[in-house]
Amino acid sequence: MKKPKLELDEPQARKFIRADRAPTEGYSLVVDGHFKSHHDTVEAAEGAGMKLKNQFQMLQIQVYDSATKTRTMIEWPAPSAA
Repeated sequence: MKKPKLELDEPQARKFIRADRAPTEGYSLVVDGHFKSHHDTVEAAEGAGMKLKNQFQMLQIQVYDSATKTRTMIEWPAPSAA
């Protein structure tokens, strides 16, 4: 007995973000020189970057602004000496 073929109307178009090219809109996290995650606002990008920096202090994390094509380093506050 033959199984009927399943037919889909049209496959969903996926939006690919290339890791070797700078994004053209929004803000992205740059981790050790590689584009990683994309965010709509600078606050969201900085929040994600700080969360990552709190877990892994040795990483170099920057926020890339595609409008001005600039990068801003996320500084991790050093623990205060008590």
